[in-house]
Amino acid sequence: MNETPNRILVVDDEPSITEFVSYALKKEGFYTDVVDNGEDALALATKNSYDLFVLDIMLPGMDGYELCRRLRSKTTAPVLFLSARDTELDKVVGLEIGGDDYLAKPFGVRELIARVRALLRRGSGGDFPGANHAITASGITLDEDAHTASGSKGEIDLTPREFELLASLMKSAGKVVSREDLLRDAWGWEYLTETKTVDTHIKRLRDKIESAGYDPGLVETVRGYGYRFKQ
Repeated sequence: MNETPNRILVVDDEPSITEFVSYALKKEGFYTDVVDNGEDALALATKNSYDLFVLDIMLPGMDGYELCRRLRSKTTAPVLFLSARDTELDKVVGLEIGGDDYLAKPFGVRELIARVRALLRRGSGGDFPGANHAITASGITLDEDAHTASGSKGEIDLTPREFELLASLMKSAGKVVSREDLLRDAWGWEYLTETKTVDTHIKRLRDKIESAGYDPGLVETVRGYGYRFKQ
């Protein structure tokens, strides 16, 4: 298997979105370039070989639809459209001009990554580097595809938000994850500024872990910064 990370070009003129998307993709092990307009995107697509394009529709100057048309003359790599306009017409137009999928804003990390993985699998005809979606640490295995967390004592019953928090922590097992990063991972780019929300949900996550028969101390508090999952 080729271990070279997939290369993705993100095109959006909203810094908050490009920061969120690039953060999420890089955390999954993808190599990511970011530009804020269609002209620069075309220049990079001519210079580099990309495995996937993430395009906002409402770009300044050349919009995402026109950019997709021009990219199609250069590459067959999948195109994922992003748009705040969640209408059937927008989706149909995007697919008809060569797009492969459509994601309405706002969206969360898991939905974005799931769409990206599906498009890369479809484009490669199989699996790809970083496609093992199961994480194991301290006797607990988290399966992102099945959306389950389990171990020798059985499954831990988690809400979607608790699952996202546990996934974020387990992917960085042994390392501290800040409250801000946990907010971004579990709530998406339009995350709350009140980090105490994280503390409340972490308490519930620990309660669920303990109720399932596991050690709630697997999720450690690092005072003044965030949380850490034991390796």
